[in-house]
Amino acid sequence: MKILITGANGQLGSEFRQLANEWPDSEFVFTDIEELDVTRIGLLHGFVANKQFDFLINCSAYTAVDKAEDESEIAYMLNVQACENLALVCKKNNIVLVHFSTDFIFDGKKTGAYIETDPPAPLSAYGKTKLLGEDMLRKNCNNSLIIRTSWLFSAFGNNFVKTIIKKASENNQLQVVFDQIGTPTYAADLAYAVLNIIHQYKISGNKLYHFSNEGAISWYDFAMAILELSDTKCDISPVLSVDYPVKAVRPANSLFDKSKIINDFQLTIPYWRHSLEKCINLLKK
Repeated sequence: MKILITGANGQLGSEFRQLANEWPDSEFVFTDIEELDVTRIGLLHGFVANKQFDFLINCSAYTAVDKAEDESEIAYMLNVQACENLALVCKKNNIVLVHFSTDFIFDGKKTGAYIETDPPAPLSAYGKTKLLGEDMLRKNCNNSLIIRTSWLFSAFGNNFVKTIIKKASENNQLQVVFDQIGTPTYAADLAYAVLNIIHQYKISGNKLYHFSNEGAISWYDFAMAILELSDTKCDISPVLSVDYPVKAVRPANSLFDKSKIINDFQLTIPYWRHSLEKCINLLKK
């Protein structure tokens, strides 16, 4: 099996790098913008031509949620145009495209966990571009696997876990919202699940799934657990979202129902706190 990974220097792409050795029979090709600009379709066509890739795992994305409100054109290029480019190239070269989307495509007003068929209603520019990216992919690709995820964290890249540890070491007090509920997703768990899926199952047609770790918490609960497990001292106060203004509106409920991906691929998904502990242990090294 030959696998191309784009956006390989981010937190999710870096986790794929870490796991590649566990599949010695597969050939991995890791690229980021320096090697392959996914917004330029001509470069994409030239890069994949005659290389006979079986899968393209797209980890490239614009993820600066608040900046996207002012940088909508850049977000569109990376989250929408790039998806169309990748879909067209994969269709032409008979490559299965694996792509990642987000809880931000929902408005968070549902009571209970979101399933894949719930109607999207993004509240932010970021969420709108990610939803459009999904649409572009389904429209232009024959065989794909779209996985929506939430609250991604890792020992690599920029994320909430590393931000909380850094800010807590620099400040005596922090404020974190407690009225936004969801589930953290350890990027290593997501990458491992994807590699297991593509090595064991045939992906035919366009498939959509939800994936996060197990459990349900608020951002405040998550921050408290981060401080506890990292042995970091700081007073954290819970605040309402209306009292913590940001440019982009976040969904109040980001919970995902994961029964579809669990049942279709026989997955066992770890509890968020167990995975957080693994991540923080890596950060301590």
